Amino acid sequence: MRELLTIGAFARAARLSPKALRLYDELGLLRPAAVDGESGYRFYDPAQLEQARLIAWLRRVGMPLARIRRVCALPAPAAAEEVAGYWEQVLAETAARGRLATFLVDYLSGRGSAVEDAATMLGIRYAARSELGLVRTSNEDTAYAGARLLAVADGVRGPGGDRASTAAVDALKPLETLTVPAEDLLGALADAVGEADRAIRNIAGSTPSGEAVTTLTALLWSGSRLALVHIGDTRAYLVRDGELFQITQDHTYVQSLVDEGRLSAEEAASHPQRSLLVRALTGTGGARPDLSLHEAVAGDRYLLCSDGLSTVVPAGSLREVLNGPGGPQEVLDELVARAYAAGAPDNIACVVADVVRLETPATRDGTGW
Repeated sequence: MRELLTIGAFARAARLSPKALRLYDELGLLRPAAVDGESGYRFYDPAQLEQARLIAWLRRVGMPLARIRRVCALPAPAAAEEVAGYWEQVLAETAARGRLATFLVDYLSGRGSAVEDAATMLGIRYAARSELGLVRTSNEDTAYAGARLLAVADGVRGPGGDRASTAAVDALKPLETLTVPAEDLLGALADAVGEADRAIRNIAGSTPSGEAVTTLTALLWSGSRLALVHIGDTRAYLVRDGELFQITQDHTYVQSLVDEGRLSAEEAASHPQRSLLVRALTGTGGARPDLSLHEAVAGDRYLLCSDGLSTVVPAGSLREVLNGPGGPQEVLDELVARAYAAGAPDNIACVVADVVRLETPATRDGTGW
C-alpha cells in the first residue's frame, strides 16, 4: 500500500497551500484519501497530485470552482473540450471589455466625443416591421425604428408576453428625444433597461402566472458612435464591406453549450431546446444585459431581428438580401417574404438601418433620415 502524505507534505508537492486543500475538500473538488478520526488531520495519496495540479492550473486561468468540479469529473478528452470552451468564452468577454476600455481611454484622454463637424455627421435611414407569421394566433414581437433608436423585442408566449415586449421598447423610446452625449450612451441605455424591467414587473403582477418575459436588442446613436444593449435571443447583425457579422450572442441554453465546445453550431440549429432562454427581462430585477460600444461607418447596414427571422432564414440568405439592391424598406420586405416562404412558424420582428453621411441638414420622411 502506498504511503500517504500529510496535508503539509502534499501541499508542498502540489505547490498549493494547506488552506487551498481544505477549501477543495469542503467543495468536493479534492477529498483527502484518509482523515484521522480523532484529530481530523487530512492525508493524501501521491496519486492525487495530478488532480491537485490540474485544479491549481485551472484556478490560474480563472475558471470558477463550480466549473472546475465539472472538468475534474470528465474523462481527459471531454475535459479538454470543456477547458477549450471556457477559454473561448473568456476571450469573447475579454474582447468586449477591451472595446469598452478603449472607449474609456479615448474619452478620458480627450479623444472620445460625439462628432460635431456637420460635414462628417452620420445618420441612418431605417424601416421596421412586425408580423404575425403563418402559425401563431397572437403577435408577441415588437419592432421600432427612429432617427436615434432601433429596437426589437420578443415576448415569451403566454399571458403578458405581448405587453412585455411593448413595454421594453417603450421604456427606451424617451432616449430618442434626450440629449445623450456619446460618453454616456451605455449609462443611458442601462438606466432605460432598468425602467423596462420595472414595467415588466408590473405586467407580471397582473398575469395569472405572475410572469412576463421578453428579450430585447437595441441600438442607440450619438454622432458616429452607437451603443448596443442585448438580452435574450433577438439578434443584431452588421453588414460592412459586403461581409455579414452577428454582433450579439444568443443568451440561450444551447448557445452556452456551443460556447463551451459541447455542441456544434450545426447541432445547435436543430436542438429541441434551442429557444430555451438563460437570460431575459423578467421583471425580477436580475437582468444582466450585454452592453457594448461600436463605431459607425458610412455604408454600414444593420439588421435587428427576432428569432422568427433568424431561425428560418439562414445566414447565407440574410447576407444575400442585405447586400442586395434597394433601401431599408425594400430589403426588409424581402427578408420578411423569405421568412414566409420558409413557413413563418413564429412571429417576425425586423429593423433594417443604413448608415449614411449627412452632408447637409436633412428632413425626415417616411423611412427615416
